[in-house]
Amino acid sequence: MRPAWTSITLALVSGLIGAAGFASLERLIPASGGERTRVEGVVHDYLMAHPEILPAAMDALRDRGHAETIAANRSAIYTPVGSAWAGSANPDVTLVEYFDYNCGYCRASLPTIAALLKSDPKIRIVYRDFPILAQSSVDAARMSLAAAEQGKFQAFHDALYAGGPVTAQSIAAAAKTAGVDAARAAAYAPRAEQEITSNETIARALGMTGTPSWVIGNKIVSSALPLEELQKAIAEVRAKK
Repeated sequence: MRPAWTSITLALVSGLIGAAGFASLERLIPASGGERTRVEGVVHDYLMAHPEILPAAMDALRDRGHAETIAANRSAIYTPVGSAWAGSANPDVTLVEYFDYNCGYCRASLPTIAALLKSDPKIRIVYRDFPILAQSSVDAARMSLAAAEQGKFQAFHDALYAGGPVTAQSIAAAAKTAGVDAARAAAYAPRAEQEITSNETIARALGMTGTPSWVIGNKIVSSALPLEELQKAIAEVRAKK
């Protein structure tokens, strides 16, 4: 019976090099007998001497999975709803923020995002509503999407954050300040629901468990990032182009 560590290692290798590469690798390892035992022993001893490669391999496997999910859902991730974006109209790097209006870390990230946009005229930030904290988050997301569809996302976004706690009253006040057409917003409601469902489905597939979460290139970061970390991530994406 194959040792557990061998199965884990081969599973990781399979994910990293793909099915074709894994099949080639398997052909190089004897199917049974003393030679296979010797090869497995060499692998075991190497892993025991260099255990740090396993977390690195698992990270690489995770990133590959994220890249595949992003590629399969690229339009749904990177194409903003209406005006739910900021920055360059012709960016060389696009970051996607999944956010919740009730998220304190999202609120705390506002100055960082503003500084990033000011410091780098070649980027775009796409905002995706990911309302997971409360019913008021869902209500705010619906109005946010309606505002975006009307070209008034940023005005609503700023007004709601400036309005204190997210409530039915503060959402209505922000919509009024932004000039959101109420009848048009009501008509857009079914589409907004579809968008929220799509965002949640993709976010879960990408392993996002909280907000803010970022799609930066082919990587996922679920945390509030300081300006320097965002700039570093952007530089890494540019370096790969």
